[in-house]
Amino acid sequence: MGVKTLTRADIADAVVRKTGISRQESQHFVEMVLAEISSSLANGENVKLSSFGSFGLREKGERIGRNPKTGEEVPITPRRVLFFKPSNLVKNRINDRLRRKMASMPDRRSGPDGKSGANGASPSGLPQFNGKKR
Repeated sequence: MGVKTLTRADIADAVVRKTGISRQESQHFVEMVLAEISSSLANGENVKLSSFGSFGLREKGERIGRNPKTGEEVPITPRRVLFFKPSNLVKNRINDRLRRKMASMPDRRSGPDGKSGANGASPSGLPQFNGKKR
């Protein structure tokens, strides 16, 4: 079971449902927003979307890397890398959903007696070591 990916089409469909504008207009709107974000980032500007997060660029200097297969040193050229920093609101939404999911799952750490895991496993699920050899 895979994780669903939100696409441009999904965003455009949501705009249609929530605003009532035509599908063609909503697709154009989504493309304009994404183009503005991309253009700003390409021009070296940071993009901050309140209550969502910030996109920005970091400058990475030249450095020496290694080819893992041969061990040969290889220069890695300077570049700019994109980063995204989610807002606290987005982080909380993600973590709240995870907490609710975890709360609805049975506790797998406890065994049939409700104390330790099955077969003498500790609450971590690993076998317990009592210092004696078998």
